Amino acid sequence: MVKFYKDLLEEYKSKYNKPLKPAKHRADNLQVPNLIRCLHCKGPHQFIYFNDGKKRAQLKCKICKNTFKIYKQFKKLKKDLELFCPYCNRSLYKWKARSEVTIYKCSNRQCKCRQGNLKNLKPSEKMMQILRPTNFKINYQYREYHFTPEQLEHSKPEGSKVNIFKIHSSQNLLGLILSLHISFAMSAKQTALFIRMVFNVSISAQTVRNYAEAAAHYCHKFNIENKGAIDSVLAGDETYIKVKGKHHYVWFFISSRKKTIIAYHVDNNRGTLPAVISIMEAKRTARENQKLTLVTDGNPSYQAGLNFIYEQPEFKNIKVKPTHIKVIGLENLDKDSTDYRAYKQIIERLNRTYKFHYKPSTGFNNINSAVTLTTLFVSHYNFLRPHKSLEYKSPVRIEELKGCVTIQEKWLKMISMAA
Repeated sequence: MVKFYKDLLEEYKSKYNKPLKPAKHRADNLQVPNLIRCLHCKGPHQFIYFNDGKKRAQLKCKICKNTFKIYKQFKKLKKDLELFCPYCNRSLYKWKARSEVTIYKCSNRQCKCRQGNLKNLKPSEKMMQILRPTNFKINYQYREYHFTPEQLEHSKPEGSKVNIFKIHSSQNLLGLILSLHISFAMSAKQTALFIRMVFNVSISAQTVRNYAEAAAHYCHKFNIENKGAIDSVLAGDETYIKVKGKHHYVWFFISSRKKTIIAYHVDNNRGTLPAVISIMEAKRTARENQKLTLVTDGNPSYQAGLNFIYEQPEFKNIKVKPTHIKVIGLENLDKDSTDYRAYKQIIERLNRTYKFHYKPSTGFNNINSAVTLTTLFVSHYNFLRPHKSLEYKSPVRIEELKGCVTIQEKWLKMISMAA
């Protein structure tokens, strides 16, 4: 039987000729609350510390050297009673805290979630789990994201200093520049050279870039307002580009039957935030209670993004939630891959088409240039580009564009409609 803490302190003082010092904490957030006392010797909180650091799940008494679980002590603290494991009803501890997300984890080794995940592992995975346990997410985890409304904004071109309606060149030349630079995937230098050699009009490559940035401001507005309704099956993926020599990513969602790009976003990572932005824009024009199926690869950001979206107040009471289908790898090893491989191939084909238009630029000097090209590419793809699968018609057919004969006229008409 463990002695009372006062008796243990007296024994320590008589043995070492000095009193036992209270526990020292490396950080303020590791200090034990005042109401905590040792379950064994009733020692005060000054002599108790967290035995597992930031996990804050186990306490240890410096007086009697015994350990005890934190969930038995924190029943009076409301903040630690807010989150429980849905499988075993055990309180979750704060496992990791980052600027954008706080991860809570269940520490119960007998939890049904943990036991079920272990049971579903293949023999080879079980051996790997023993050797490298951190590579597997076995215990139940809950992620609390801290995204602000400003972070959830869709990427859009910055305002250009060039007034596109007061340029020195003619409007017909502006339409020709956009046609060559975007629709026919010429670089800015190639476009300037072509116009100079064919039409004897001297312009610089920088002028081409300036006109493109000015046009992208209006085309982005046109894209958002005229993408129309969406299909029930949406395919999503991200493809990489280079900005200042570093990898950035363009996120796309395409409507499977109409072949319309319904969401596009440029970001510097493949994390949860850009996935949330892309999914929210993709489903923005969905019909009420429309049943949606999102087909993506195995990137966990998509599922995490869906979890975040439906925790928001405006989505908590929604009855029909999207179904998320993962098509992983190049072979059909499961039923989902067999049934939805064709939809994944649609988005992969879109990525190759985008890379064809991106390749002449050989990378970007800033992210605004990447957003500009992506925005104008979407305008071309949705409203101007003929598709073989759609009988050589564009995915979105605008009545005002039917009267335009040439492609440069269509570019000018889109800009004027969005102005």
